[in-house]
Amino acid sequence: MLCGLKKLRILTHKRDIKTMKIYTIIAGVNGVGKSSLSGVLRAERTDLGDIIDTDKIAADSGFTAIEAGKTAIKKIDEYFSKNLSFTQETTLSGRRTEKTIKTAKENGYSIRLFYIGLDTSDESVKRIKNRVEKGGHDIRQDDVERRFSTRFESLAKVLAYCDEVTFYDNENGFAEVARYTNFTLKIKGDYLPKWLTELQETLQKKQQ
Repeated sequence: MLCGLKKLRILTHKRDIKTMKIYTIIAGVNGVGKSSLSGVLRAERTDLGDIIDTDKIAADSGFTAIEAGKTAIKKIDEYFSKNLSFTQETTLSGRRTEKTIKTAKENGYSIRLFYIGLDTSDESVKRIKNRVEKGGHDIRQDDVERRFSTRFESLAKVLAYCDEVTFYDNENGFAEVARYTNFTLKIKGDYLPKWLTELQETLQKKQQ
């Protein structure tokens, strides 16, 4: 009897995982390696769904940023209407991602955030230039610097909505450095990059 109940629980758990709707967010300022992390995660898991990257949509189609944004919104609305899991790469700047997260919550989605950090905007700009030299898409330097200066404020606005948050440093390859649970940033290991210390300070100020 117990064996039968155990099998039933396992089958139920597998069915729940299969039917769970997940909105995955891969976030960080331009140039931190969001698309690279998407590739790593895609190789490790099967629950990402389609991946939306507004910058890539603009670069591939020749759209303006506004046109690419409208295309992304149309795709997201379609995923919600069909109750499909999907992933979005985003800098978290502006209000659109926060609005999408709220909609996902209202529609019963589990929200998972992977955030990538670097210490300086100069490093982001350098990596974008390297990407362009290899045929990748460009981002205006003033946009990168503006988003970098407000990155933690943008992040703080969405943390409370997320069911799972993992932080990666990408100074020299992706290294998991922290998680955020129960409204607390929990450091993993001994490596503490400068940007993570700054994030800690930002969150502590907001909690005061």
